[in-house]
Amino acid sequence: MKLNELRDNPGARHKSKRLGRGIGSGKGKTSGKGVKGQKAREGVALNGFEGGQLPIYRRLPKRGFVNLFRKEYAPLNIGSLDKAIEAGKLPAGEAIDEAVLRTAGLIRTGGKIVGVRLLARGEISRAVTITVSGASAAAIAAVQAAGGTVTLLNPPAEAPAAEA
Repeated sequence: MKLNELRDNPGARHKSKRLGRGIGSGKGKTSGKGVKGQKAREGVALNGFEGGQLPIYRRLPKRGFVNLFRKEYAPLNIGSLDKAIEAGKLPAGEAIDEAVLRTAGLIRTGGKIVGVRLLARGEISRAVTITVSGASAAAIAAVQAAGGTVTLLNPPAEAPAAEA
């Protein structure tokens, strides 16, 4: 096969309708849009309109709750932390905090992000001292198993003891 022999499959491309090109074309004058009305105008947007029938987004029940004041934490896996130290993006022997992680480009910023949460995906092979807003129990265990420490800025509130 040669480059000059390349062709589309038959019927793969359709010629576009030439609208508004005279009465003999079959799509002249109003270009198949009828006369006047909202749909004949440019820029019409009838998303969700079902011809007077109750739209599906109003028929379906609403569930759940979205907290407008929620706090989001940027996720950081211990595997990517280990890779960053190996690549020289983070200091190996020094303490690591959220500001250091931000300047190294390991976490995304902006929006509602208020801190960093350390997660346990991946492996960590060196002892690190890291200070973050939150961490999963598995991530803390993995860092401590490697000989490091995790300090939490916002330690979780202890559940009140059940009274007998």
